Amino acid sequence: MCFIGGHQRMKADLPCPENCRAQARLPSRKMGSRKLGLGAAAAALPLFAAMPAWADTPKIDSGDTAWMLISSVIVLMMTVPGLGLFYAGMVRKKNILATMMQAFSAAAVLSIVWMVAGYSLAFGTGNAYVGDMSRFLLNGIADHIVKGSDAPMAGMTIPESLFMFFQMTFAIITPALIAGAFADRMKFSAYLVFIVLWSLIVYSPVAHWVWASNGWLAGMGAADFAGGTVVHINAGVAGLVCALVLGKRYGYGRDDMSPHDLSYALIGASLLWVGWFGFNAGSAGSAGGRAAMAAVATQLGAAGAAIGWIVVEWMVRGKPTVLGALSGAVAGLVAITPAAGFVLPGPAVLIGLIAGAICFWGATSLKHMLGYDDSLDAWGVHGIGGITGALLTGIFAYGPLSATDASPAGVVGGIPQLIIQAKAVGITLVWSGVMTFILLKIIDVVIGLRVTQEEEVEGLDVTLHGERLG
Repeated sequence: MCFIGGHQRMKADLPCPENCRAQARLPSRKMGSRKLGLGAAAAALPLFAAMPAWADTPKIDSGDTAWMLISSVIVLMMTVPGLGLFYAGMVRKKNILATMMQAFSAAAVLSIVWMVAGYSLAFGTGNAYVGDMSRFLLNGIADHIVKGSDAPMAGMTIPESLFMFFQMTFAIITPALIAGAFADRMKFSAYLVFIVLWSLIVYSPVAHWVWASNGWLAGMGAADFAGGTVVHINAGVAGLVCALVLGKRYGYGRDDMSPHDLSYALIGASLLWVGWFGFNAGSAGSAGGRAAMAAVATQLGAAGAAIGWIVVEWMVRGKPTVLGALSGAVAGLVAITPAAGFVLPGPAVLIGLIAGAICFWGATSLKHMLGYDDSLDAWGVHGIGGITGALLTGIFAYGPLSATDASPAGVVGGIPQLIIQAKAVGITLVWSGVMTFILLKIIDVVIGLRVTQEEEVEGLDVTLHGERLG
């Protein structure tokens, strides 16, 4: 068993360097500690300090690099076209293009934001709460290529540029998920400003807390394999705050707001399901046994939640719906995300079944009981599903899947780990909720958040983009 990449790797075909067992560590998505000779600024990153004796022994592995390239591309596919089609299929016809535009523009805008500062803020050392500017504009990221070295970052067998690209796809989809909560009513200009600021001020710090080598939640022992806290709880609670601040859609509870074309949503959800294997199995950082187990857990979690949602919906409403099946599968994918590299197949199914039932309640009964308009259930699926998965990880984590010689027990499920998981969930909820509220209020004062009632009634496709579907 050898630690390679962001997580532990089980790989029998690549022998460990002689003393790597003494040096192995278990960060969740940490960059290791290999000095690349970038000077004082670069020395601030954990990547550049305290180089262990074996750090230069591993070589860039072509198989791992190929797997991570594929994973990165299919995670990008989750946003465009996956999320765009999924959300577009659930809105009314007059808002389909505007909804797709939100996902597409997020892929463009947030790629630049991540390149300029997001990556450095998330994975620079700085302190336990936020990174630094060592990788501002990706400074120095290609040094090992330019200098002709085959040595990757310490503890990894992929180039840093690929690690950055993989993380970029997460930074793109997370703010894009929030749009599901305020579909049909936010100004496009406000949306662009919001996702830029939210990415830098909310997402990057939380990613640093959980996945950077000196992040304070990582130091606490929080387990988040692929983004239960960083992506789903973070985006889910932000979506809830957005729904509350913007208010309900005009005609909510009175007009027919049923989805225009669920075939779009079905195609989008299918693309999300496939892309999620890159999301979760790619988070192993290599093409090894842990990636394979994460893929198995992902499939079983999604399947279990789809069944769980359908069964509960059938019992409560008398009919299983297509939208319910899609929502259940996505809820399962969300819930298994923090657990994928920590649980065995049986618990993966159980996590899915539980998440499907709980998210059905959150997306239907809870929403109507409290009266908020979470348009496409960003909170009901991602927020509640993320919380469910993060807590169940603390119960079902199977230590040997994450064990190293430095941490022979790995992440072990039980009351102590459940308490740690609950703390991480609570901290993420408070930070994201409070900061999202502040950002929205500032944007509202400066440029305004919401379209006018007349624009909303006519439809955002025409009023914001001057186009019409069909």
